[in-house]
Amino acid sequence: MTERAFTRADLEALKQWDTPTICNGLELIVPERRAIGFTVEPLVAADRKLPPIVGLARTGTIMAKEPPRGKVVDRIAWYEYVAAEDFPTIAVLQDLDHPPGYGAFWGEVNTTIHKALGVLGCVTNGSFRDLDMLAPGFQILGGRVGPSHAHVHVVDFGKPVNIFSMQAAHDDVIHADFHGAVVIPAEAVRKLPRAIDLVSRREKVILEMCAKPGFNVAALKEALRRAGEIH
Repeated sequence: MTERAFTRADLEALKQWDTPTICNGLELIVPERRAIGFTVEPLVAADRKLPPIVGLARTGTIMAKEPPRGKVVDRIAWYEYVAAEDFPTIAVLQDLDHPPGYGAFWGEVNTTIHKALGVLGCVTNGSFRDLDMLAPGFQILGGRVGPSHAHVHVVDFGKPVNIFSMQAAHDDVIHADFHGAVVIPAEAVRKLPRAIDLVSRREKVILEMCAKPGFNVAALKEALRRAGEIH
């Protein structure tokens, strides 16, 4: 068993915040990652009402335009790879087709299988389908919706992928909701609640000042000053 810098409960605690709030906290903890580690293109959410998902990345690449050539990755091997054990997992699938999303890997059957294996959802630049028949509670953040799976197949898995500029590797902690997804460095997981609390307290001063009658630039300056003094 891999020794980690966090527990399952630590990941569970991060579900109480949306992904933008997680990004805010990371800006304090790992400022060098302020402009990297998150998706930068709009994603289509299977269900905008679902809460955030937090789990360990299970990475893979897919293609669908043409039948597989050469050695084919056994679909069962992929299922064995993504199956959750000590921690919940999130599939992070990079579609290699140009443009991506020609054929959908995700639909009624695959979401049902993956959910039963303990996978919380998927982040992909590819497509998904069967919108009214997806496994309840299984979140997909995809590049588009499409009608066919075409020749979709797994090309490889367990290696680094890039989903709309989010570089993700096996076992990375992923936080995702309808806004997008972000990679949380392992050492930052337990530091996030305190960092988010600090950001929230600073923002509260500004928001409360904005709601007061007669708010003006002078009041804003005072609010910014007070916020900056909060540590």
